[in-house]
Amino acid sequence: MKKLISLFAFALMFACGNAFSFDLVISGDIDKYTDPKSKSYVFSETELMRMPVREIRTSTAWTAESRFEGVPILDLLKKVGARGKAITVYTLDDYYEDIPVSDFEKYGTILAYKMNGKMLSLKNFGPLFVIYPRDTGGAELSGPLYSTRFLWQVYKIVVK
Repeated sequence: MKKLISLFAFALMFACGNAFSFDLVISGDIDKYTDPKSKSYVFSETELMRMPVREIRTSTAWTAESRFEGVPILDLLKKVGARGKAITVYTLDDYYEDIPVSDFEKYGTILAYKMNGKMLSLKNFGPLFVIYPRDTGGAELSGPLYSTRFLWQVYKIVVK
């Protein structure tokens, strides 16, 4: 039943395109919470948009060179008092991937919410998309390992 409800919610959000607001939930090995009961920090869309913005101009395996804007993932981890050495990023389509925190230190990876000045929609990698500087960060960022770390439709991060 829980899967069915999740599927319905996902379908409804997809049908609405960008006509919804989104939250990002960070939990796990963190010190600060907005929800002490669940030991998680919930960022509203508004709160994310108020954080310092970084721009990365790059291509991805799915897009031509584009201008991505979003929050540096390190800034998010600092805000929640993250202590772990890795995170697991979860997407709306039930995909997840582990990413070492050292990636964010090395590459300045962002959680993008805009591409070429437009908010990302569910039909277009949104609401949040993990972006590395693929075109300028070194040849390894074009390889298969890093291609799996360009995650879209992100809604949750667990710090490990």
